[in-house]
Amino acid sequence: MTPAARIAATVALLTEVEAAPRRPADATANAFFRERRYIGSGDRRAVAERAWGVLRQRLRLEWHLATRGLPPTPRLLLMAYLLLVERWAGAEVLQGFPGGRFNADPPDPGELATIKALEGAPLVPPGMPEGPRHNLPDWALPGFQARFGEALPEAAAAMDGSAPLDLRANLLRGTREQAAAVLAAEGIQAEPMAFSPWGLRVPDRRPILASRAFTEGLIEIQDEGSQLIALLTGARPGMRVADYCAGAAGKTLAVAAMMGNRGRIVACDVSATRLEGAAKRLRRAGVDNAERHLLTPGDRWVKRRAGQFDCVLVDAPCTGSGTWRRNPDARTRTSFRDFEELITKQRAILDSVAGLVRPGGKLVYATCSVLPEEDGVQVQNFLSDHPAYEAVPLAEAWTDAFAPAAPSAPPPGTGPWMELAPHDHGTDGFFAAVLRRKA
Repeated sequence: MTPAARIAATVALLTEVEAAPRRPADATANAFFRERRYIGSGDRRAVAERAWGVLRQRLRLEWHLATRGLPPTPRLLLMAYLLLVERWAGAEVLQGFPGGRFNADPPDPGELATIKALEGAPLVPPGMPEGPRHNLPDWALPGFQARFGEALPEAAAAMDGSAPLDLRANLLRGTREQAAAVLAAEGIQAEPMAFSPWGLRVPDRRPILASRAFTEGLIEIQDEGSQLIALLTGARPGMRVADYCAGAAGKTLAVAAMMGNRGRIVACDVSATRLEGAAKRLRRAGVDNAERHLLTPGDRWVKRRAGQFDCVLVDAPCTGSGTWRRNPDARTRTSFRDFEELITKQRAILDSVAGLVRPGGKLVYATCSVLPEEDGVQVQNFLSDHPAYEAVPLAEAWTDAFAPAAPSAPPPGTGPWMELAPHDHGTDGFFAAVLRRKA
């Protein structure tokens, strides 16, 4: 593709993302490229990276356009991105929109005026409001301020970056060292992670799904923070564990490996589609001690299983604010109303599963959020409502997770629960609290 054709394809992809505002952008992009198989891999990567750049900077780009009374159309957003982020000159932007077959139409008079006004302007000028300055939606800004305080600029800047490729060695298939060796034989260099005893990090984005290590189940793609949540369950062979919001079973896989395929783990979810995807992953990973359960309205499964589990993991539905560097479209796809509804849903889920844990057992509550209302505040409310539970300090839960061996690294934090963030730990933003039901 010519540079101008790549611009046209980027506009087309952004237009499709705009037409499905509640659908994750990566799902839209996958469908977009499936329907255009004539686009080569290098061109796909270039188009996707530029579209993701626009989505990552959208709040700031929208502010620049709004101050000039302009709507955030895909064309204007891309023009603003080229000028403000990639620092193109106005003449270069005009060359990117030449018109003709396979190219985007030339700028109209309003777009020409915008190009002239934005040429050479800073992306973050003096006087830009705090929300777009930190690239955070206004509804989430108070939560980020409460969580990070004076470190907010650093934390927000880290959310602007791209996420690394994190892998988890599947201990049911081999060791971390064996997985790294298989990857290396395919030209993929992976380094051990700082905290996870199973983790491998690939410093540059590489195609993994067709690798031998992946197809043979030696590795799974999983952020280090997500691996640590599974680790904190302290799952052992012979235990009974429930992964209550299992989704596609990423943490179910990790917990099953900890259990060495001995004992029983139940992967629960409200989505039959997600559970079907989980079945395929479980088979590829060699997991045979897991069963799936579809949660439906009026389901009495929770009542029938009361007090039967040594550990219940609740990876609760949340805003995903800790993953915005990985899913930048979620910054604008999630609203304050969504935030409020999710807090209510989280509390209801915790209340529902409290009875599943046996006396002396553990409830691990986790989110991929950095907002206190979804994290520590939610846990404090649960403990107030359920005096049969107590918080297990992170240091104690961390030591227990590695027993009987010594921890391979100190815990990532010293507080009562685990709070991860990209600027501090190199992971996505995650929260996990280990709660024990008193014997």
